Amino acid sequence: MKTEVLDRPLQTKKEVLQSISVDRKRTNLLNVQEQSALAWLVQRIPLWVTSDMLTAVGLFGSLVVGASFILAFYLSKYFLILGFPGFIISWFGDSLDGRLAYYRQRPRKLYGFTLDITVDWMSIIAIGCGFIVYVRGMWDMLGYGFVVLYGWEMLIALMRYRITGKYSIDSGKFGPTEARILISAFMILEVILPGSIIYSAGAAVVVLFVINVVDTHRLLQLADKMDKKGC
Repeated sequence: MKTEVLDRPLQTKKEVLQSISVDRKRTNLLNVQEQSALAWLVQRIPLWVTSDMLTAVGLFGSLVVGASFILAFYLSKYFLILGFPGFIISWFGDSLDGRLAYYRQRPRKLYGFTLDITVDWMSIIAIGCGFIVYVRGMWDMLGYGFVVLYGWEMLIALMRYRITGKYSIDSGKFGPTEARILISAFMILEVILPGSIIYSAGAAVVVLFVINVVDTHRLLQLADKMDKKGC
């Protein structure tokens, strides 16, 4: 398959990394490995593949994760294993769509930003709804809590962007990639130890709540300082 060829091709790894990270700063634990993988992938994506296609691929991956919960409830718990490849597909599309646009020197910042936020929200709803179907009973509130708290995290990212002018999707060393790995581990553990996902999901919701409270407090402090300085 034909791959993308630029008028001024980016040959070195350093140049590629610079081109795909101009609009955001990553601080997550797997940042170095993830960016290296993305730098390798963007150079090998076929020419006919567009950023919008990759966004759709990412959404499809999230739908696979949501569907794996539903299939596990109605058919067999082993369908939860589908969550792992689903998250890989989600990571591939979601991580590469914007990076590919920057690598090809055709970014659509406002369009891409709007589409990315919208699709991320749809993805979280799909996964949360799948979890709610699988768990049922009073524990399905964990699914609602996850959706609400992740939505709060998205608002924090937008507020951080408004206050600092820098868009970051990470909360310290924890980002979407780490979240995907963690949830995948929870789903596989559920196959081995049925019922364990209630406890792991509960712990995740508590941790996410604490992270959101801390991040919001820091943003409020920063916003207050900037207001006092007349920024």
